[in-house]
Amino acid sequence: MSSTTAEPVRRPTGSRTGHAYLLIAPAVVLVLVFLLYPVLSVFWESLRHHNLTRPLDDGFAGLDNYRAMLADEQFWRSLRFTGQWVFVEVALQFVLGLALALVLNRTFVGRGLARALAFSPWAVSGILTTTIWILLYNPTTGIGHYLASMGIGEYGTSLLSDPDTTFWALILAELWKGIPFFAILILADLQSVPLELYEAAGVDGAGPLRRFSAVTWPHIRRAVVIATLLRAVWEFNNVDLLYTMTAGGPAGSTTTLPLYVAQTAIHDQDFGYGSALTVTAFLLLTFASLVYLRISSGDSKEGK
Repeated sequence: MSSTTAEPVRRPTGSRTGHAYLLIAPAVVLVLVFLLYPVLSVFWESLRHHNLTRPLDDGFAGLDNYRAMLADEQFWRSLRFTGQWVFVEVALQFVLGLALALVLNRTFVGRGLARALAFSPWAVSGILTTTIWILLYNPTTGIGHYLASMGIGEYGTSLLSDPDTTFWALILAELWKGIPFFAILILADLQSVPLELYEAAGVDGAGPLRRFSAVTWPHIRRAVVIATLLRAVWEFNNVDLLYTMTAGGPAGSTTTLPLYVAQTAIHDQDFGYGSALTVTAFLLLTFASLVYLRISSGDSKEGK
């Protein structure tokens, strides 16, 4: 008696492919509407004269906005300050965040509470952070008043209005919020490093620096690359802290490129020139990110 085996039904490959495209179609539409369209709109707007205070001048401008940008002294000043701000902030946040992560990775009494307190600034909103530091820098009741009572500085002087102290006052305020970000990501990777590797390095006579370079750093390097890139992008686009604490002052000395964009487009109502500044910031940030990732990937291959 012969038995027959039912063969599985095979659907046409084209039908399955079409079904897959149909499933991802809503996501593609959302990306095009909410991501690609705004980007293209800004690029197009940068090629137009669009100033609400001078409506009669509206129209196609070609590269006029970009020519005006190259001759704009405030653009170059804001670009230099942006580079200085990003470099100092990210470097200090990384060094101090790494040190904090190494300390919190050790076993000691109250480590859980110490971790919670160390990471709490990252959970505070940006506006609340600036409010806290504005109160701390208050010339009559804040840090400056107590420094003056010790003979450092003068009474009534605000750290945010003195060109000699404004930059480092802002750096300190942003460090308070940024250090926990590095500490969280690095500590997560430190937790995954096998203790046997440290024990083996100790048997071989490796000191603390050698154990860090040979054992710790290879395990946390990827987290450091990602955290550094993310913080660099976020610090480049940092507007809320700088605007609420100094509004770019004194005399425009703390104006970053994104803050200059906001002042141009929102305060001056010049959307054409503001869009040209936005496109320039976008291209600079994209180029710097690609170069950084390229260098980081090259170093990683050499390390292997």
